[in-house]
Amino acid sequence: MSQGLIKRTPLEWLSSLPASILLLSVVIFSTSSDIHNQMLRLGQDIWSGYYELRTDPVSPECDVNFDVEKEIKIRLAEEAKNDTDGELDLFADDPIDPENLRQALQNSKDDCIAKNAKYEELKERVTPGLRVYRSVELFVADLIAFGLTAQRLTLALLVLLCAATATFTRHHIAMRAMQTQLDHTLSFFMQFIANCMLLVSAWSFRDLSYADGGVVALDKEILHNAWVAGFALVTLISGIQIFRVPADAPSGGNLVHALLSVPLYTTMCLISGTYFMIGGHLAGIGIYLDKMMDLSDMFLNVGLYVWVGMMLKHTQLAPLVFNMFRPWKMPPEMLAFVAVIVAAIPTAYTGASGIFVIAAGAVIYHEVRQAGARRQLALAAAAMSGSLGVVLRPCLLVVVIAYLNREVTTDDLFGWGIYVFILTAGLFFLVSMTVNRQSKMHIAPVGEAFPAMVQAFKPIIPYILVIIGVLVFYSYVLDVGMDEFSAPRILPVIMLGILVYEHISLRGDKKSVGGEFNHQGLEKSVRYSTNETTSEIGALLFLFGLSVSVGGVIERAGVMELFPHSFDSPWSAMVLLVAILVILGMIMDAFGAVILVSATIATIAYQSGIHPIHFWMVTLVAFELGYLSPPVALNHLLTRQVVGEREFELAAEEAKNGNFYQRHERVLMPLIVMATALVLVAFVPLMIID
Repeated sequence: MSQGLIKRTPLEWLSSLPASILLLSVVIFSTSSDIHNQMLRLGQDIWSGYYELRTDPVSPECDVNFDVEKEIKIRLAEEAKNDTDGELDLFADDPIDPENLRQALQNSKDDCIAKNAKYEELKERVTPGLRVYRSVELFVADLIAFGLTAQRLTLALLVLLCAATATFTRHHIAMRAMQTQLDHTLSFFMQFIANCMLLVSAWSFRDLSYADGGVVALDKEILHNAWVAGFALVTLISGIQIFRVPADAPSGGNLVHALLSVPLYTTMCLISGTYFMIGGHLAGIGIYLDKMMDLSDMFLNVGLYVWVGMMLKHTQLAPLVFNMFRPWKMPPEMLAFVAVIVAAIPTAYTGASGIFVIAAGAVIYHEVRQAGARRQLALAAAAMSGSLGVVLRPCLLVVVIAYLNREVTTDDLFGWGIYVFILTAGLFFLVSMTVNRQSKMHIAPVGEAFPAMVQAFKPIIPYILVIIGVLVFYSYVLDVGMDEFSAPRILPVIMLGILVYEHISLRGDKKSVGGEFNHQGLEKSVRYSTNETTSEIGALLFLFGLSVSVGGVIERAGVMELFPHSFDSPWSAMVLLVAILVILGMIMDAFGAVILVSATIATIAYQSGIHPIHFWMVTLVAFELGYLSPPVALNHLLTRQVVGEREFELAAEEAKNGNFYQRHERVLMPLIVMATALVLVAFVPLMIID
């Protein structure tokens, strides 16, 4: 273990280790809230009235021994002394009634006696054991308060740290990987310009906050300074990278290809930055990035989900699950269908298809490939692995839609989402098994496959027990069930538990289920997972942040106001809305797009006679089609990110002699499935209503 710590690279010390600390802090702070709730409940069970005992009782300031009759005499004497010499005073108080005064003073004395009795009672109940328990409980409460206060800063630090890492490692998301010297030079030159815009915007937003002598809260001031320092670092790295072209990069290059190598976040930044500069609003991007902080818990969850996926990649769980299906000897096309269906459940918990592709796309690709699938089919399955589950409970994206739109509820959306899931799953099965099936439709007999499947299931049982153990702990000890809100903090604990189990059970065993080296031990598995997570989070969150800025440009430019507020026919409205939604899916992340749609075109749909539930089902399917559609095709870009450029090159080489569909199957198969689903979801309900 000590040698592993010593042998960490500088990048691991400066990037991966701080990133893992930030991610762990998110889990710790969120879990602390659950622990604190249980501590309060336990304290109440042990010490009745614990809420009154959380602080030392304060002695009442009143005197329990004062003489009521003596006080009455003093008051009457003062009244007599203050009487005027027979002059009429219209504003004088009514004469003191001795009986009323006696009753009031006696009530005050009784109340004072009760307060002192309560004080003595509480003082006697403050035992040494209570003091120890109380100090721990209050520490946890302070920890929670600090975590909530620091949540925005944690997200900003995570985004900037990981974005700097992605810039340094050349890992930002682009439509084409950098290959030639021209690609590297032009890409980083454009990144340098974009990062300068970000730095200027952050600085301008900081100055704007201090304008007119305004007082800025300390946490806001720290956050502003963090943005400025972070963007300065990213700008410096991108500027240095212009002159650090890899030695093995081929000379020359094509300008068009080089432009395609420019990261998507750079393009978005240049568009939004130019718009705000022309409008004399330099702080524009900074303001919209600050709005991203308002959803800090959601974007921190994105980082946790990516971390979970990378840890999953370093376990034996995925190969073991796929081993259960191998005895059936399914054709690769059917196994790809099974992989996409199985992936729908974790997608529902992660809340967005792009997150799941980053987290588990590589695992699905390699497992489908090991089953004998051609590369084009495996790439299509990996890109679609996160597309089907976004309509299933408890997808966070659907919860956000219901939160922003009172016209729909989560029960309504999830209820209809099941039918949309069945439709898209059926279409994927139909297309994969008919359009380009290259294997014989042969499945092993049940008598042969089922016993082998049961045998393959046995190694999974310990993993299931680990998962159940963590869920039982959270459920019975912390009273927290597994849902869309708790999953981000529970899943990392589950994956760490699995890694601990493998560290113990596979110690000395350096072979994975498939025969390839996989097990590196707990420390290395967590370290390598975090290394991969850091750059992926930077690439993804930077893209999300700039897509929010692009959404701001669309909103401020009044693009949506160019369209009618309603249509006479729901058919014509649906045609236009489908086109807009697909385009938004191509250029924005899911959560940012939902916020924009809720504020703009949702009302157009409602006023045009489209039922709100119908509209949002169409929106979800249209977004997924947008993520799979060229020229951007974000899910394909994310697949390239996690699978590797080499596999895409081999896929093109493998299918170069095929027909048009076979050469582009990885793109065309998802397009056919989701486009058909979109047409059916959008227009069949209108036909039924008519």
